[in-house]
Amino acid sequence: MLDRLQTMKVFLGVVDEGGFSAAARSLSMTVSNVTRHVAALEEHLGTRLLQRTTRRVSLTPAGERYASRARDILESVDDAFADVQGTTSALTGVLRIVAAPMFTDSLIAPLVAPFRQAYPGISLEVHVDSSPLPDLGKYDLAFLHTHEGFDAHIVARTLATSEAYLCASPAYIARHGQPQTPQDLRDHHCLLRRATPAHRDVLALWRSGERVTGPAVHEIAVSPVVTINETASLMQMVLDGAGIATFTDDIAAPFMRAGALQRVLPGWITGRYAVLAALPSRKHMPERTRAFLEFVSASHQRPPAIHET
Repeated sequence: MLDRLQTMKVFLGVVDEGGFSAAARSLSMTVSNVTRHVAALEEHLGTRLLQRTTRRVSLTPAGERYASRARDILESVDDAFADVQGTTSALTGVLRIVAAPMFTDSLIAPLVAPFRQAYPGISLEVHVDSSPLPDLGKYDLAFLHTHEGFDAHIVARTLATSEAYLCASPAYIARHGQPQTPQDLRDHHCLLRRATPAHRDVLALWRSGERVTGPAVHEIAVSPVVTINETASLMQMVLDGAGIATFTDDIAAPFMRAGALQRVLPGWITGRYAVLAALPSRKHMPERTRAFLEFVSASHQRPPAIHET
């Protein structure tokens, strides 16, 4: 007899992972077992759901409709389980989290030990993903770093907001001097953090305290000495005196207090950002997700309200 729920999970695994082999790895199954599930499902429905080639798997029109309904059904099943589970005193299960590298180091890692002590029945499955907006449907909770005015129509909780500004080490300032105007940045060693090579070599600046959703007051074209897509390495370069770079206040502040960094061009910022805890589009939040979210919120000492963004 066809186990419809399991077959739905296997089918969606193939869709989400983009192939049978990747789905088998994700589901801890053999490729032949995954293939049998999908073949049995297609035979049961009397239609082809997937177009298979040697390189990729894509959905047929019938497959797109079935995948959408199957997701709704499985989410309803999960919600029903979570609703019953929430009435018990012990919370158990796996909480699937996705976060950028900066959050796994600074936000999640320090909370694992105390959270596990408080909720020993909940296991954390953490995925590190540097993309701006990962596939939220594959996780229970996502931690995002977004710019002011970010609007992706997601359910999210703002954990913190901060301004980004330019910094350099005292050693760099001693050698090269402090820029006096934004235009002076053209003559300095600038280090840029950017996700893709397509980004322009431009530093945008706004006056501190102003909204940054509109055009920048200054856009300074620079010739960067380094471009990199990873924050920790960029910070190390700046601490070593390699040049000027931009960081959010929550990252730069500890180094500023220690005297390892100095602010460049005080009164100007390069952006304003928020740390969001984002949820999949579900009507019901599983209790284990709520428990971790409240734990994270408490660590920031101000539990804000859920909002739509």
